[in-house]
Amino acid sequence: MPGPQQPVTRSLLGSEMPWAELPRDVSTLLAGSLSELVEEIVLRIPQEVPEYSRPLEGEFGASVRRGVEIALGRLFIDLPGRDEPALMPATRAIYRQIGVGEARTGRSLEALLSAYRLGARVTFRAVSAIADRVGLEPRLMLPLGESIFVYIDEISAASIEGFTEEQSRQVGERDRRRESLLRRMLAGNLSEVEARRLAARAGWPIPARVVAAVLPPEHAEGLRAALGDDALISGRTGEVVVVFAAPASQAERDEIAQVLRERHAWVGPARDWEAAEESYRTAALAAGTPSLADPDGQVRWVDDHLTMIALRSDPLVMRDLAARSLEPMQHLRPEQRERLAETLLVWLKHRGERGRIAQELHVHPQTVGYRLGQLRDVFADDLDNPDRRFELELVLRAGHRPDPD
Repeated sequence: MPGPQQPVTRSLLGSEMPWAELPRDVSTLLAGSLSELVEEIVLRIPQEVPEYSRPLEGEFGASVRRGVEIALGRLFIDLPGRDEPALMPATRAIYRQIGVGEARTGRSLEALLSAYRLGARVTFRAVSAIADRVGLEPRLMLPLGESIFVYIDEISAASIEGFTEEQSRQVGERDRRRESLLRRMLAGNLSEVEARRLAARAGWPIPARVVAAVLPPEHAEGLRAALGDDALISGRTGEVVVVFAAPASQAERDEIAQVLRERHAWVGPARDWEAAEESYRTAALAAGTPSLADPDGQVRWVDDHLTMIALRSDPLVMRDLAARSLEPMQHLRPEQRERLAETLLVWLKHRGERGRIAQELHVHPQTVGYRLGQLRDVFADDLDNPDRRFELELVLRAGHRPDPD
């Protein structure tokens, strides 16, 4: 639905106060017909504006009637012949509050402005008929009609101000509630009853399964708008965390990847909402490991890189293991160390199958045999020990190589 147009605050004649051109006795001529005009407008609003189709009764009906009475009284009793602004502070506050009230009820701003425009049309037709009946000079019809529409512009502006400020307040409050909910979820100490209560206040239906994404703050600009209302977002020290429904299909996963494109985001594994903290923890672990970063900043999924995350998530431990496991190669020449380390990793991967080893290394099988003989000289019986072979494969797959002298 297109947004409402901003009101025009200058008249067609260039005057902001066309009622000043009317004689004071216009008030006397129109006063007797105002109550009838109020009733007609109140009757027509629910008939012609769908969002006000319910009967104008109770507090709501009284508010509508009061707004119409104040508008007509100010326009046709107070203003004619006077060089005054359309709205005094107290009157402006009334129409500003009407905008606030409409935002709180959840109705659209366009509905309220439609009701104002309807009131202007009804009023202009009614006043034209009254003017003809009481013999009002024809030359006064232009400033009289212009007064109606300029006045409607002014009360529209006041209501727009109240409506938009209330919407901004609601959005800010909702975002604060959502951030509070996310922090509680990530702390892992939230009962289901409390979670449902907080989620209802935050306007966030809790998905059965969720994923957490972690990305650097410098790449989070526009993220809230890109993700819409379906995600919880919170800024933490050095990172931004997002929790949203786990993708149920490849198409949904692709859509998330598009939204997070070039944001250097890691997305954790899917978990029940009660275990959202686990998804966050693994995503944060991956995001905090520089060697796992994608240089182009494309989204990375923890589920696709579990082995490398496990191997590289604690670099100090892996470095110590590498130093111990590869220590026997330290006496070799640098180029020999690199060549034999490469051969050792491929040998471990293919469980000693020389043909596949030679194919991957692009060397002759006899060359593989020669290098394996050298490795036997270096590691001796360690190559027959399953635990030692496992350690060697871990550190080599993690990218470690024998340290130079």
